[in-house]
Amino acid sequence: MRRLSMLLLVMSTAACGATQTSTQGAHDPTPAPTSIRLVGGGVFVPYTEGVDAVVYDPKLAPKGSNATVTVESVDSTTVSTLTVKKFKPMRTYGAHLHTKPCGAKPDDSGPHFQHDHSHTPGMPSEHLANPRNEVWLDFTTDGTGSATATARQDWSFPPDRLPGSLIIHERATTSQGPEAGTAGARIACLTLKRQ
Repeated sequence: MRRLSMLLLVMSTAACGATQTSTQGAHDPTPAPTSIRLVGGGVFVPYTEGVDAVVYDPKLAPKGSNATVTVESVDSTTVSTLTVKKFKPMRTYGAHLHTKPCGAKPDDSGPHFQHDHSHTPGMPSEHLANPRNEVWLDFTTDGTGSATATARQDWSFPPDRLPGSLIIHERATTSQGPEAGTAGARIACLTLKRQ
C-alpha cells in the first residue's frame, strides 16, 4: 500500500511538472493595445504643395493665426485636443475631423470622419452626424483669439481607416435636425500625420 501511494505521488508530481513545462513560453492570447497618434499644426497660409496648415478664409483665420491638434486613439478610447491662437476674438467656430488631407480647395478634405460610416437609406442625417459618432472640437475664442477644445470618444480608429485632416468652420456645429453636423464654410485646415 505504501509503495502504491509513493508511486501515485511520483506520477502526480511528474504530471504537474509536465503541465507547468508545457505552459511556459505559451503565447498570451490577449491582444496588445492598439495605439494611434495623429498630429497636425502650423501657421495658416494659402495652399501650396507640402503645406500642412491651409487658410481658405483669411478674414476668419487672420494672418498669423495658428493651431495644433493631437488625436490619440488607444484601445477603445480616442481623445482629441485642438488649440488655436490669433483667431478672431470672442467668436465661436466649428471644428471636425475629416477623411482626407487638406488640399487647394476647401472640399478636398472630404466629408467628416465617422466611426460608423455606413448609412441606411431613409435614415435621418443626425443618425450619423453627431458628437458621439464624429469628432467635434467647436471652440469659442477669448479676447486674444485663443481657445482649446477637447473631445473624448468611446471608440478607437481602425488602423486601416484614419482621418486625414481637421477642418475649422465658420460657425458652431448644428447638433440636431436635418442640418446636424453642418457648421458653415470651411475656413482653415490642418493635415494630420501619424507619429
